[in-house]
Amino acid sequence: MSATLATIVQPDVAKQANAFAQIFSACWDGIARYFVRRTAIATLRELDDRALRDIGIGRSQIEAAVHGLITLSDQART
Repeated sequence: MSATLATIVQPDVAKQANAFAQIFSACWDGIARYFVRRTAIATLRELDDRALRDIGIGRSQIEAAVHGLITLSDQART
């Protein structure tokens, strides 16, 4: 019986380590997303106005587009 109980109940140390790993992973993912967005913004800024117009955004909309704040339905209205 004690062997079965030991496999069901995790020690507090394991729970704390798992929580730390989840927090660390979330922070790491946030940092990675930040750098991916900055790279996308830099790449779009290198394009000329005609290429941006072909994509469907203006130069002033680059950051909003990268952050997902501009949708196709928004572009149809303008």
